[in-house]
Amino acid sequence: MKALKLAALGLVAAQSAFAGAVTFVAPEVVAIEEPTRMGSSGAWIIPLIIAAVILLAVTQSDSGTNNA
Repeated sequence: MKALKLAALGLVAAQSAFAGAVTFVAPEVVAIEEPTRMGSSGAWIIPLIIAAVILLAVTQSDSGTNNA
């Protein structure tokens, strides 16, 4: 009976020895790429408005005042 217990213990020990890798291998992280934009983002509108306001302020004529 003692030999049967030793054989069973040896069998269990052998199974854990051949069970596989003990270290954890993390799965690879899949990189998700952001799709490129086909249209414009509209960032050009603000500088265009500022340039138009400056242009209107500089070219505005003072026809209301008479310096003569």
